[in-house]
Amino acid sequence: MFTRIERILSIQESPGFLYTVRKIWHPEWFQGYYNKKTYFEGWYFKIVSQDGKHRYAIIPGITTGKDAHAFIQIINGNNGNTVYHRFLIEDFKYSTKDFEISIGYQYFSRDRLHVDVGKGEEYFYAHLDFQHSVRYPVKFHSPGIMGWYRFVPFMECFHGVVSMHHTVQGVVKTVNDVISIQGGRGYIEKDWGLSMPKAWVWMQTNSFQHHPKASFMLSVAHIPWLGSSFTGFLGFLYDEPHLYSFATYLGARISDLSLSPNTLHIVIDAKTFSVHIEGTKGTSGALRAPQTGDMTRIIHESIDASLRVTVKDKENKILFKDSTHIAGLELVGDPNHLKP
Repeated sequence: MFTRIERILSIQESPGFLYTVRKIWHPEWFQGYYNKKTYFEGWYFKIVSQDGKHRYAIIPGITTGKDAHAFIQIINGNNGNTVYHRFLIEDFKYSTKDFEISIGYQYFSRDRLHVDVGKGEEYFYAHLDFQHSVRYPVKFHSPGIMGWYRFVPFMECFHGVVSMHHTVQGVVKTVNDVISIQGGRGYIEKDWGLSMPKAWVWMQTNSFQHHPKASFMLSVAHIPWLGSSFTGFLGFLYDEPHLYSFATYLGARISDLSLSPNTLHIVIDAKTFSVHIEGTKGTSGALRAPQTGDMTRIIHESIDASLRVTVKDKENKILFKDSTHIAGLELVGDPNHLKP
């Protein structure tokens, strides 16, 4: 499966100084390496069939904590079932020239993935090609969705957007079904660091009803900072050819935030526009999440959540308005930690 197998390294090998510098402006690349003792890194691949009837999230990653290992988590968005496949840490390999990782015989890149894991009810096979990827802009002073926060070395958790939107072709097999996915929709993001936040809200969709190429993501989190903490957020709405970015570091602020166990209402005011979000959780699946480098925390995510997103300019003119029932949504931790 490897197109550049000569550049694939094991996690125990030092990648060298040049890689260490270059990866800052390539958040999709593997960011950690062998000397991290409490560390996690994971990529999130979302796949939705063209008709929206089949939805999956595939999450490969590693943890180098006390229970060091590689893993692949899979969510079936139709029923909320989740499976956690465990691998040896030595099974994880990565490229030093591109976003390209493997876990055993499982392969992941920006352009495709190949997964063949499990037996019986846990059997899952996917061979998928990704085309027409839309990347989040990377600039010298702002290397990705985190902006200048990417340069802060003591952040608890870092976030990257690999592909805001792409088309998906291929096949998925389970113990009961063989699903041909032609003209599907895909999205890729990732997280890495020591732990996921104490509390956070995350939502994502690129399956809007009336804007087939639009993509939206928002993450609001409790951020430890120099002995204190603050509520930080980052997100975007891509509606070809427009990209609306909104984040704490861009001067945007949350003017309204209302959370319940199953619903949310958020209003974000940026300099030239505002974003209004309504969300309702769907069928939730249990996922493992990192805590101090170990995958010991249980969170719940639904990838059949409902979202309504509206963007208005300062004259209250609607720039974007759409909704979906095919969205990823996580409401984790005490919402009081997220009050602006």
